[in-house]
Amino acid sequence: MDAQADTPCRTSTRRTFLKGSAMTVVGTGAISAGSGLGAAQSDDFDGWFENVENYDGVVDATGQDTVTVEVGTDANGGAFGFTPAAVRVSPGTTITWEWTGKGGVHNVKAHDDSFESEMANEAGHTFEQTFDADGVSKYLCVPHESLGMKGAVVVRESDDAA
Repeated sequence: MDAQADTPCRTSTRRTFLKGSAMTVVGTGAISAGSGLGAAQSDDFDGWFENVENYDGVVDATGQDTVTVEVGTDANGGAFGFTPAAVRVSPGTTITWEWTGKGGVHNVKAHDDSFESEMANEAGHTFEQTFDADGVSKYLCVPHESLGMKGAVVVRESDDAA
């Protein structure tokens, strides 16, 4: 008998869970097509994701030139999420936020005020930001921050051990 089928909780690891979660995100088209997608180990976000219902780890998109994050995805009691909520990219990667047209008017604003999109609600609207320096950029939707519409971009090369 397959031990893994009998005891999934005892044999599953956080890494296995996150890899499965990342593949779910990829399957829904939340990230632009590319190779080597998987989940990265979680970074310390100092409680940033405490009220974000769709955060389940950091999706590893290192090595891609562009990555798409959907704005207005199903989360936090409505269409009040970014998908993926957190993504790791290599320096020089451009993130394109693309609106789904759901959840009303949204924007993308850096927590440190380093970038901000206009307010929009139409499907297909986009906003781009290139991330050159290593570090973590936390961002939010101003009208829906209190609902948990927050995200993060982690910029650094892939860890071989991740």
